[in-house]
Amino acid sequence: MTAKTPFELFMQQAQEMARAFNPALESFDPRRFEQMWPTMPKDAMEMWFGKGISKDGLDAKTRLLLTLAGLTMQGAQADTQVRMTVRHALEAGATRDEIAETIAQMSMFAGIPAMTRAMELAREVMNDAESKGKDEET
Repeated sequence: MTAKTPFELFMQQAQEMARAFNPALESFDPRRFEQMWPTMPKDAMEMWFGKGISKDGLDAKTRLLLTLAGLTMQGAQADTQVRMTVRHALEAGATRDEIAETIAQMSMFAGIPAMTRAMELAREVMNDAESKGKDEET
C-alpha cells in the first residue's frame, strides 16, 4: 500500500467529516453545481467587462481567452473557474481551436502539467457542449 500524502490525508478527513455532518454530501459533485450558474450572453459580458466603457476595448472572447491563459499559468488548479471560463468563452464565440491554442501557448510559461490539466478540463466542457448541441438538434 502506498503512503498517502498530507493532502490526501486531509481530503480523506474532510470527506469523513462531511459524511458525519450530512451524509448527502458524500456524493456531492461540484460539476453539477457549476451547471446551475447560467452562461452569460456575449453582449452582457461585453457590457459589464469591456465594450460598455470603451468601444475600442477588448471583446468578451479575447478577455475570456486571456482569463483562461491566466488560470492555466496558475497551474490550472481552479477546476470550476477553468470550466466556467471555457463555457463562457464558447458562448462569446471562441472556437475549440482558439481555446486549445490559448492553453497550449501557456505550456511554454506554466509547464506541460498545467497545460495538460487545463486541456483536460476544457475538453470536458467542449465535449459536454458538443453533446448538448447534438441532443438539441435531434
